[in-house]
Amino acid sequence: MIKHIKQAPVTVRETLPLSSLLFSESVALLQKLIETPSFSGEESVAADMVQEHLLNYGVKVKRKRNNVWCYNKYFDESKPTILLNSHLDTVKPNEGYTKNPFCAEVTNGKLYGLGSNDAGGCLVSLLAAFLHYYSYQGLGFNLCFAATAEEENSGSNGVKLILPVLGKLAFAIVGEPTLLQMAVAEKGNMVIDCVSTGRSGHAAREEGDNAIYKCMKDLEWFRSYQFQQQAFGLPSVKMTITAIKAGLQHNIVPAKCEFTVDIRNDDVFSHHEILETIKKNISSEFIVRPGALGASSVPLDHPIVETGLAIGCKTYSSPTTSDQAWLDIPSVKIGPGDSARSHSSDEFIFLEEIKKGIGLYIKLLEALPLTLINNPTGYKNELGYLNN
Repeated sequence: MIKHIKQAPVTVRETLPLSSLLFSESVALLQKLIETPSFSGEESVAADMVQEHLLNYGVKVKRKRNNVWCYNKYFDESKPTILLNSHLDTVKPNEGYTKNPFCAEVTNGKLYGLGSNDAGGCLVSLLAAFLHYYSYQGLGFNLCFAATAEEENSGSNGVKLILPVLGKLAFAIVGEPTLLQMAVAEKGNMVIDCVSTGRSGHAAREEGDNAIYKCMKDLEWFRSYQFQQQAFGLPSVKMTITAIKAGLQHNIVPAKCEFTVDIRNDDVFSHHEILETIKKNISSEFIVRPGALGASSVPLDHPIVETGLAIGCKTYSSPTTSDQAWLDIPSVKIGPGDSARSHSSDEFIFLEEIKKGIGLYIKLLEALPLTLINNPTGYKNELGYLNN
């Protein structure tokens, strides 16, 4: 059920200059989000916070489960709609943390905390860019901002749940940490669970058929097999064994060895082709986990890509997956922060990265070609100081 959230009374900030509010309030919101555990499927309170933040600006908000979305004030159905999307959820903190993952500590220009980099900095920066344009009447496009759930576990109650009700979308900007460079393609992701089956027996005698020994050939195949290279010289498919389990006790030959393979692929090979190749080369049985994500890419002559290049962004192919995989429209992935920090101990984002992220999103939208934007002469970016 979609909730239509009642608009806040006019004690809102419309009369205040955005330049004095967006950056500081974005950081304050991110600090609150860090201090609120929001693991995949448990984002309700974080969604409340984003919802309240929008209501305080007088924005009409819609919500379904833990997904919050809204549109610019002067929405015009005759104009194309751009989706601005990032996620609310985080992974769980790993054992290497030396800092409290739920303490939004600022030290030497770094904001520490779980989700600060992936993808809280992107979320609040996209939100700030949306608010920058929210009340502007001369836009040549509509904006739909969506803060969504269950990105980290590729769940069905995240952006996938609300896409059918967002309306017709022209393209999307997905907020993920990319060092403010533009990912024009990203890998798909598929996980398979394999089982090598032997026969149990006593370890002291020549009995049984050791399942560990049987699967060693398969493990080596996954480690060494190379699919065809793509034009850029990067592997089209990367297969990594990420978990293995076998044995009951020291004196029993194991009858079963289970292992998990994480598979990343570009659009050179389909999931079906990858699975057929695996089937021909291993003896273990396997099943594919639900929620496999396809690879995505956007044409390099798409206006959003050409605009990104024009304002100084570099393009690249991302090895990680995101909610782009659920979109059937052109999309790019771009945002403040560094993907290398994602899921790491003592996660952090530089405050300066957030400031530059807000400015880049605004500049990217402002610079889109006239085919998408009717940008009147003399319109000045209220956060121009952030675009440097």
